[in-house]
Amino acid sequence: MRAVILTLTALWLCSGLAAADDRVVHSKHDLSMFGPGPVRAIAENQVCVFCHTPHNASPAAPLWNRYSPTTYYRIYRSRTMDARPDQPGPASKLCLSCHDGTIALGLTLDRPITDPIPMSHMYMPTGPTNLTTDLSDDHPIGLRYDRALSNRDPEIRSPDLVDHRIHLGERGELECTACHDPHNNELGNFLRITDREGALCVTCHDLEGWRASAHAQSQRIVPPTVTNGEVLSYRSMADNACRSCHAPHSAPRREQLLYDRPARLCIDCHDGISGPDILPVIDQHSGHRINRLFERRRTPEERVFPTARFVECTDCHNPHAAAVNPLPSGVALALQGPVIPPELRDVPGVSLSGVPVARATFYYEVCFRCHGDRAVPVLKRIYRQQDELGNVRRQFQLTAASAHPVVAPANRIPEVPSLRPEVRTRRLISCQDCHNNPDARSVGGSQVDGPHGSRFDHLLVARYETRDFTPESPEAYALCYRCHDRNSILNDESFALHRKHVVRDHAPCSACHTAHGVSGSWTEHGHLLNFDIAIVGGERFYQDTGRYRGACTLTCHGVRHLNFTYAP
Repeated sequence: MRAVILTLTALWLCSGLAAADDRVVHSKHDLSMFGPGPVRAIAENQVCVFCHTPHNASPAAPLWNRYSPTTYYRIYRSRTMDARPDQPGPASKLCLSCHDGTIALGLTLDRPITDPIPMSHMYMPTGPTNLTTDLSDDHPIGLRYDRALSNRDPEIRSPDLVDHRIHLGERGELECTACHDPHNNELGNFLRITDREGALCVTCHDLEGWRASAHAQSQRIVPPTVTNGEVLSYRSMADNACRSCHAPHSAPRREQLLYDRPARLCIDCHDGISGPDILPVIDQHSGHRINRLFERRRTPEERVFPTARFVECTDCHNPHAAAVNPLPSGVALALQGPVIPPELRDVPGVSLSGVPVARATFYYEVCFRCHGDRAVPVLKRIYRQQDELGNVRRQFQLTAASAHPVVAPANRIPEVPSLRPEVRTRRLISCQDCHNNPDARSVGGSQVDGPHGSRFDHLLVARYETRDFTPESPEAYALCYRCHDRNSILNDESFALHRKHVVRDHAPCSACHTAHGVSGSWTEHGHLLNFDIAIVGGERFYQDTGRYRGACTLTCHGVRHLNFTYAP
């Protein structure tokens, strides 16, 4: 009779509300001999006794029937986290009394310590349900989720806006029970809110641009190479959402709870099977090289101004906001100009004035992070008469003597007769017009767009020879001839000695012209005149004396020019 009363009382304690016990019975938390899982009692037919008892209960929780862990846990840490997690609180320790694997599953307060309930497994078996005492690979708990946190981190919602189904403590404590309801497994994994389409995660994490992002809308299957073989709950990336990349428990890569290092995680999908194929592009002759073997963790300062000669995909792409460009590649490149494309949406940058910005508006602002004031070393960089030490931001200043129209519209088009008709109508261009994959879709190829890699120097979309004594040909200066008509150049329409220099003397375009821009006065540095000091010696002085007229003082190919004039 006593056993019957105890069973009925325990079931009532588990229920909370009418019929809630039906959600525990036959769930994974039903550890009775009739439970559905591999972990269950040998002979015990009571369901709730493993957690609750009407007598001799612990004061830590409502009629709690288990010993509280006394373990010191290794907790989650991340340099990018604004929350301050601490040791798990009392609510989490209720869960950990089983799930850290240190306390016998049959050891309850209502039985002698020497006589625990016989179980199929004495302790929680190794696997995803055994979190161990190392919680550094699990979503952080034991933290205060309050307005101060949401003020520090703009990607965390204010607790006032969080769904009421998320159970925070009286003082805003975030514990296991915030996301998990141990008495209700209707949604699987005892979740309070479904994780389909990331609903559970975005309840607290406010990721701007996520809903319209390519990852949130992708119907592709997440390959098992991404999740280390873990079978996800849903078929498509759109349905799995955050779980496509992040593991809330036992994450292989602890920081940011990822399945793998960021670069490898991206490549595992973007291999032509589950996403746009980046593999054939990234390891070419020149480009933004991704180190897939190891990860160098950037300091907070390096996240604004990366300094190392390697990149992470996330330096240029925000996986939570990157979207598919609705325009065809070639059209998009022509219409967008320097405006940030959807693929680079919501990434940080550096403005033309050198100020870090949280979200770049223009393409070049993303480039200025590495190629601005703290320029990373570039192989085969040309040292010039007016040299900015690789600082491209300075070269494009609005006060520049001349520059390609990347940050400001071209205002001297009439003085450039060689411009091709289709280019003449474009007032602005993008960094990607010149720095791109030579086989990209925007230039008639079949591969992905973007400055991932190139078979030419300086990550260029076409061949551009900078060596002295290079024979002129459409191929040697294919980059220049994409915008400048070759016949116009060789017929000396803008400079009376173009043909002599380029064809007869085999001087490369780069001997006299810089690619980005040059500071100074128009009379000395108009038309992108900025001599390569490895080719041009002497005083290196140019003077613009009128339309298509000028004079040079310099030494080139052993010949000294003293105030050498030219005119149409």
